[in-house]
Amino acid sequence: MSTVLVYSDDPAVRERVRLAVGRRPEQSLDPIEWLEADDGGALVTRVDEGGVDVCVLDGEAAPEGGMGLSRQLKNEIADCPAILLLVMRRDDRWLARWSLADAVVPMPIDPVELTAALVGLLRGRLKTLPAPAAGGELAPRH
Repeated sequence: MSTVLVYSDDPAVRERVRLAVGRRPEQSLDPIEWLEADDGGALVTRVDEGGVDVCVLDGEAAPEGGMGLSRQLKNEIADCPAILLLVMRRDDRWLARWSLADAVVPMPIDPVELTAALVGLLRGRLKTLPAPAAGGELAPRH
């Protein structure tokens, strides 16, 4: 199971992300377990607990925007999950680079573009996680 955490102060944005991607966006990937956070403190706490593969952050969330939270997570969490940032204007991509986000998707959400970006991040994340070896021990994935 892949775990994706969606952060936005707007429940409609969180719902659009979940509905656009669905539970199993690609057959080669495990189903997605969706988690939600509606404030920055809850987001940081949940990511710090571990077990999140990708965070989808709303760059327009208030009072804590996804861009600042992305930078905070990347700088403070040792094994930070991949971060996909939703931005309102394509011109905000330079801010997304500052935020250290791994991928950027413009809003309004295009389901095809969002799904492709999220699948790419999930694949990349899975390549870096250890895989079970014979006897149940962990071995690095190649």
